[in-house]
Amino acid sequence: MALNITALKTRALTAIVFVLIMAAGLLINHWSFFLLFTIIHFGCWREYQQLVVKIDPEYAGISAFHRYGSMIAGWCLMLYFTNDAFAFGALSLHSIGWWLGLLFAFLLPISEILFANNISLKNIGRSALGILYISLSCGLLIDMMSFPAPKDAYMVPARPALPLLIIACMWINDTMAYLVGSLIGRTPFSSISPKKTWEGTIGGIVLCVAVVAIVSRYVPVLKDIATIHCLMIALIASVAGTSGDLLESKIKRMAGVKDSGNIMPGHGGFLDRFDSLLIAAPFVWVYVEIFLRG
Repeated sequence: MALNITALKTRALTAIVFVLIMAAGLLINHWSFFLLFTIIHFGCWREYQQLVVKIDPEYAGISAFHRYGSMIAGWCLMLYFTNDAFAFGALSLHSIGWWLGLLFAFLLPISEILFANNISLKNIGRSALGILYISLSCGLLIDMMSFPAPKDAYMVPARPALPLLIIACMWINDTMAYLVGSLIGRTPFSSISPKKTWEGTIGGIVLCVAVVAIVSRYVPVLKDIATIHCLMIALIASVAGTSGDLLESKIKRMAGVKDSGNIMPGHGGFLDRFDSLLIAAPFVWVYVEIFLRG
C-alpha cells in the first residue's frame, strides 16, 4: 500500500496539537486540569449520544432537557469530586456540584413526565450508563489529583501524579501493543477488533509495566508513590485500558461507524482518544482508595 504523505502530515500535525493541549491542561494548574476534562467530558457525551442514536433510533426522541440535562448532571458529578482548592472565595465547585446535582436529580424525572412522548426506561438507562461511563471516570481522575492527601484533607495543591501516570500508561500500552503486534503478532485477540493480537496485547502490558518500573525512579512527580504501587497501577491501567478500547470498538461496531467523531483529523473523536482512560480510571481509583489512601 502506497504511503499517503498528505494523510501522514495531517495525522502528525493533529497529534502534535493534541499533545500540546493535553500537556498544558495537565501541567499548568488544577484549573487547567479541570477545564481540560470538562471539555473532554462534554465532547465524549456528545459522541456517546450520537452513537446511541445510531444503535437505537428511539433515543433520538428524547427531549432536549433530557439530552442536555444528562450531560450537565454528569458534569455536576465531576464538580462533586473536586476539593476546596477548586473554589471562588467561599463558594466551592464541590458544593455547586452537590446542590446542582440534587436539583437535576429532581428535575430530570419530572421533565420525562412532562415533555417525553412516552416514558422510556430504556432511554433513561442509556443516559444513566453515560454518566457512569463518562462522567464518573472524569470525576475520579479529578479526585485522584488530591493524592497523597488523606481523605479528610480538602485544601490541597494540584498534584497530578496519579492522573499523569494513568494517562502515560495508556499511551505506553497502546504504542507498545502496536509495535509488538506489528512485529510478531499472529494470534487474533478478539473479533471485536481484528487488528489486535494476543502477542501485541500481552507485549503492550508487559512493556508498559517495564517502562513504568524504570521511569518511576527518576520522575519527580511520582516521588510520593512507592515503586510497587506504580507497577500495580501500570498493570491495572493497561489491562482495564485494553478492555476500554474493546468496549468502544464494540459500541462503534453496533453503531456501524469507524470513528466516534471527527474532532481530530486522522485520529477520530473524543471517545476514540479516551476510551481506554474512561475504563481504566475507576479501577485505578479503587486500588488507590484501598492501598494508598486506606
